[in-house]
Amino acid sequence: MKSRTVIGPRDTLSGMSLLRRLLLVELGAVAGMAAAAAFVKLAVPSRGDEESDELALVAVFDGIELESRARAFRGGSMLAWFGGIEVDLRSAELAPGARLSVYALFGGIEVTTPPHWRIESTVKAVAGGIDAQAPAPEDQDAPVLLLDGIALAGGIEVRAAAQRVG
Repeated sequence: MKSRTVIGPRDTLSGMSLLRRLLLVELGAVAGMAAAAAFVKLAVPSRGDEESDELALVAVFDGIELESRARAFRGGSMLAWFGGIEVDLRSAELAPGARLSVYALFGGIEVTTPPHWRIESTVKAVAGGIDAQAPAPEDQDAPVLLLDGIALAGGIEVRAAAQRVG
């Protein structure tokens, strides 16, 4: 004689209760991240402009576009949290030992460099994406931009492009 498992109304309700609890936890986590991001937006302003040799860009729930003309770009940091940052470094001159820390949390960062720079990246991705595959210049003495950071459910792209004309 085979025994059968019978699912009754009480079992269905407990399954719904578990689903409801998980949904509330997830909703609470998203609300908590959004509240933390809003606090960061108020507490941590961006620093740097087109002429700055060092940048500290923070884009939370908004976007930043910057075309750098720095004469000795040393790097800095970029944080895109539910926002986006687009930085064009093709008109900048790179200082020796330049390091750029990039953090994308549910946001995106795009950095455009001249083709004669070498990019060395240790950026990690967790449920996000990184594309820092700039072609290696033939010149072994090419200026080097060191990248570090993380893409958490966000994206980071570093690409080389020719200088704009005009």
